[in-house]
Amino acid sequence: MTSKPCIVLGAPVQVGAGRPGCDMGPSAFRTAGLLTELRNLGYSVEDRGNIIPNSLRDLRHPNSMIKALPEIVAWTEAIAEAAYQASGEGMPIFIGGDHSLSAGSMTGLARRAAEEGRELFVLWLDSHPDFHTLETTTSGNLHGVPMAYATGLEGFEGYFPALAAPIKPQNVCMMGIRSVDPEERAALRTAGVTIHDMRAIDENGIVALLDPFLKRVAAADGVIHVSLDVDFLDPGIAPGVGTTVPGGATFREAHLIMEILHDSGLVGSLDLVELNPFLDERGRTALLMVDLVASLVGRRVLDRPTQSYRYTPTIG
Repeated sequence: MTSKPCIVLGAPVQVGAGRPGCDMGPSAFRTAGLLTELRNLGYSVEDRGNIIPNSLRDLRHPNSMIKALPEIVAWTEAIAEAAYQASGEGMPIFIGGDHSLSAGSMTGLARRAAEEGRELFVLWLDSHPDFHTLETTTSGNLHGVPMAYATGLEGFEGYFPALAAPIKPQNVCMMGIRSVDPEERAALRTAGVTIHDMRAIDENGIVALLDPFLKRVAAADGVIHVSLDVDFLDPGIAPGVGTTVPGGATFREAHLIMEILHDSGLVGSLDLVELNPFLDERGRTALLMVDLVASLVGRRVLDRPTQSYRYTPTIG
């Protein structure tokens, strides 16, 4: 998948979520054997420890529902810089932490890609689109805004860092969506984001939906950032998350996505977010997430030769 080192960065941010516990996520991923699994698969691994947020600024927004805006902005600034630096040296793997961390990871990666003259694409594996702006959020939990921010929607100016390179909405593919607020639905209707909800997965299967996206990335000589939220998975197999939504991806659907992504050779970075060990069952969810990362970077049930995605695959 990559000859570059895997650079693991902890982002123990939890103030973007509605329930405490995500700050323990980085430790849980490490305890579940993430670094050992990567090394066992032949990768050079550098653990850079946990990112420290920038200093807080006095930030206040007219939307009185917003929670922890100065803290989230401070995290976003620090994570974006860490993402920019690490992506020039290897494959960054961000272990969170709630999904607000992606406001930093995506924008730092987009800055690097733009400087290298490449297109950044995002595969967003989540039950939520996280497409609220600061004006539209009603919960005030800012893990619901990173995609809106990273794609350049209005309303973040003067609060979040200015975007060096907004991600093109048409470069975003969301899979597993099954919980969308009315304001997000209205914004997504004209945004240009590709959305495959769970009904689309049920009706078409993973391959038929993922294949066109990967072909577009390959044709553009692009690179994919994968943002994997625990609640993409069905809570029956991944209970360690504060935003459980029934009807998520199955064990095999999730592994199939990871296996296909590995075959493509197009993935350059990864988020693992919303793991809440306080809600988990004896590390069950953390172990499953590590298992999925192993599939993404090349572990297989059978040792069989793989074919580059740049060749046209045969489907069905």
